[in-house]
Amino acid sequence: MIGACSIWGLSPLYYKLLVDVPPLELLAHRTVWSLVVFAGILAMQKRLGRLRVALGNMRSVAIVAFAAFMISSNWFLFIFSVQSGHVVESALGYYMFPLVAVLLGTLVLKERLAPLQWLAVGLATIAVTQLTLGLGVAPWISLVIAMTFGLYGLVKKRLTVGAMTSVTAEVLVLSPVGLGWLAHVHWGGGGVFGHDVGLSALLAFSGVLTALPLILFSAAAQRVNMATLGLLQYMNPTLQFFCAVVLFGEPLNTFQLVAFGLIWLALAIYSFQSLAQERARRRSAMVSAAETPL
Repeated sequence: MIGACSIWGLSPLYYKLLVDVPPLELLAHRTVWSLVVFAGILAMQKRLGRLRVALGNMRSVAIVAFAAFMISSNWFLFIFSVQSGHVVESALGYYMFPLVAVLLGTLVLKERLAPLQWLAVGLATIAVTQLTLGLGVAPWISLVIAMTFGLYGLVKKRLTVGAMTSVTAEVLVLSPVGLGWLAHVHWGGGGVFGHDVGLSALLAFSGVLTALPLILFSAAAQRVNMATLGLLQYMNPTLQFFCAVVLFGEPLNTFQLVAFGLIWLALAIYSFQSLAQERARRRSAMVSAAETPL
């Protein structure tokens, strides 16, 4: 899990190397090369047939297509934020994601929140409000990154296939668009791929960079509890924040500092509540097991 979050959190360093590649072209390459890697992994596992299950009917196709649109929008905004010098905003978006996910669970899945969780959501709302009023514009990159990732997670609950199969199905749906865009930009000698060996290799590596952390995350999810997974995921935006402020030298104004402070406080409260719920669940399971007759 630490490996997965470290790769995600330090990925701005990779995208900075490709700052001369237009975001849509880079997104198209990431999509196509991800399909190559994911399909190759499924082929080695002899599980390519699972794609027929993931895309077996119109409802499944619609769900996969919506998930694909959400994750591609998230990828594009992240790439755009790195290339335009707004990694601070992307980090804030990924910090906000757990709280957005909690709110979506309440609104869509009718999940019940504990009072401390409502407090955490309220603090996040205050953070976004003061940032909007202070800067005169809403932090759209942060909000859309958090919302698209939240909706992506929500719709994934509707899929019954495994993580690797579902992601392969998503990039399979997106790849015709990606290939079409690459054909468009390369028409007449444009495009980056093939003109520079170093850049071409980096573009092809985007498939590995997408697949490797997902494989590590999937392995971790089978071995550690959800509370630990949730806490360790904060490594991703923390490392992004480090890249933005320390390595890239992006400025931090007072309103952003206040917003980060409120979000960090909200996440501390949310994490405390999640850990308490996890401990209570474990105690309940132990009591139930102890009371079960042999």
